[in-house]
Amino acid sequence: MMNYDTPLLSGVLTRRYKRFLADVVLDSGEAITAHCPNTGSMLGCADPGMRVWLSHSDRPGRKYAHTWEQVAVAGDLRVGIHTGRTNRLVAEVLDDPELMPETAGHGPARAEVTVPDRPMRADFRLEGDGRFIEVKNVTAAVESGVAVFPDAVSSRGVRHLEVLQSLAEEGLPAMLVFCAQRSDVRVIRPADQIDPAYGQALRRAMAAGVTVIGLGACPGDKGIHIDRRVEVET
Repeated sequence: MMNYDTPLLSGVLTRRYKRFLADVVLDSGEAITAHCPNTGSMLGCADPGMRVWLSHSDRPGRKYAHTWEQVAVAGDLRVGIHTGRTNRLVAEVLDDPELMPETAGHGPARAEVTVPDRPMRADFRLEGDGRFIEVKNVTAAVESGVAVFPDAVSSRGVRHLEVLQSLAEEGLPAMLVFCAQRSDVRVIRPADQIDPAYGQALRRAMAAGVTVIGLGACPGDKGIHIDRRVEVET
């Protein structure tokens, strides 16, 4: 389980803007601006009036002391929106034989590894079998139990898939991991209506031999933990 360093503060979202900023009124009544650690559109997760949770840091040099961590959707369902937490969550289960039998026993894993001769830094590379792993955080859900990725056009995401595909075509192990930080997700699908190029690239990569899996995580007051596999439908 990934635990937060300090208790989260709760409040109400006023607006999210300039991609990296969010105005929030804390439960104490204080109005603050927080860092938004998510570059996507945050479809369905950034409407004014939504309840949100923030972490706080006293680290010197920070422009904004608060960081947006979670949001409540559909009433009280929490969603983790901090994309920077996703790699840490996945790192904790890479050696778990039940959640990730594909990678268990092939570690240790090195983080942020440049893929040789290709325009990409992979999130992980396993030292055992040399597998490159890319991780994507999933927050958008379009219907009960079904989540989609991406939530906006992602040329970067397509490029990552093309690199993974090229590795697989050369016989090198490559993997894409979708991690949904919300407890209601049972299926993840490519968002063809939002970014058809991404869906096409995903299907090509899978056909070439890229391993694609889904994981589900549950955000809470103290932290987040991955607790299940999630089906990926293409």
